[in-house]
Amino acid sequence: MTPGSNLPLTAVRVAVDVTAPVRLDVSGLLLAADGKVRSDDDFVFYNQPAGPGVTHSAAIDGLAGGDTITVDTAAVPDGIEKVVVTASLDAAGATFAGTEPTGTVRNADDGSVIATFTPPQLGTETALVVVEIYRRAGAWKVRAVGQGYANGLAGIATDFGVSVEEPSAPAAAPQAPPAPPAAAPAGQWAPPTGAPAPVAAPPAPPAAQPAAPAPGSGKINLDKGRVSLQKNQTVSLVKGGRPLLSSVTMGLGWEPAFRGKSIDLDASVIAYGPDRKKVDNCFFGKLMILGGAIQHSGDNLTGEGAGDDEAITVHLGGIPQEVTGLVFVVNSFSGQKFSDVAKAYCRLMDAQSGEELVRFDLTHAEPRTGVMMAKLIRQFSGEWEMTALGEFVDARTVRGMVKPGGRAL
Repeated sequence: MTPGSNLPLTAVRVAVDVTAPVRLDVSGLLLAADGKVRSDDDFVFYNQPAGPGVTHSAAIDGLAGGDTITVDTAAVPDGIEKVVVTASLDAAGATFAGTEPTGTVRNADDGSVIATFTPPQLGTETALVVVEIYRRAGAWKVRAVGQGYANGLAGIATDFGVSVEEPSAPAAAPQAPPAPPAAAPAGQWAPPTGAPAPVAAPPAPPAAQPAAPAPGSGKINLDKGRVSLQKNQTVSLVKGGRPLLSSVTMGLGWEPAFRGKSIDLDASVIAYGPDRKKVDNCFFGKLMILGGAIQHSGDNLTGEGAGDDEAITVHLGGIPQEVTGLVFVVNSFSGQKFSDVAKAYCRLMDAQSGEELVRFDLTHAEPRTGVMMAKLIRQFSGEWEMTALGEFVDARTVRGMVKPGGRAL
């Protein structure tokens, strides 16, 4: 499976094994329609190995590999919409960088494999939502997720409504907010608090293809490689005559200007329908929308460090048809002006390979609190087009960007 993909379950009882070269702690959470557990009894893990219709079993060797979450869909209560299966690293301070955990979904009765999923390009994450078993129109399905967290099992548990009281307990090791998933989809989750987990600095990009002879004077595609846009220029996300329908990541970055203080900016994306009305928005307080088709990396509180400060991954092939436009925005919730920000940019990357496809550097700033960086528009022919915006507005939150974003489409 690939991030965001789903399959119908062919068995009533399914077992999800999560394995890796290192020791993992695997858990299952039973979620109601609001995306939360009904009580802590719906959190199934090594210290509470049984819940309604869901059980936990430890890895056989007790050392390497992972545990198993078994879901008896016939025994899951009617009020439960999904069971998410998570994995966290057992070793203190360890991250998933260089480790590829694999989720294997099996028929729990005969052991036959239904699906496998390995989340791609993991980094500073210390915990993951690997897959989810969910109910749709009376039938059960499995979805590959891959959402990463940098604050361990505690971050996941807290986001889904589990009470975490003891920081020293196995399920509570709060550190930083969720690390950016390289290509992870993964309900509407409130962000944990803590220090930032910026994306690693990108490698030096190849020479950029100029976008157009003058701003707004036409469109190009990706056939000649990386494209550098100026304000109001557009590039069609087409390569070799075919629309790009893979997963892409919009990385947004900035630095404090004039050796100033740390600056807390928030990157978001707003999804619109053909009537330019908002369908949903994805930001630090809502890290996943549209069934996992769009995911946010989490809040960066300072802007310090090399590389992208925040990243938003978009699975283009998974965007519902009701969504025809995406507007990427950055806001200063604390009220600091963009004239206090240096080197603001956005760049579109292939989420699988990390290859930079399109870049837009904001070359001027205004003393306002919001900026629309770029938009992606779905064409009638099916391909997506990216246009650099660079339009400043007075808005400190994504809510204040909804109307300006609609006008920009």
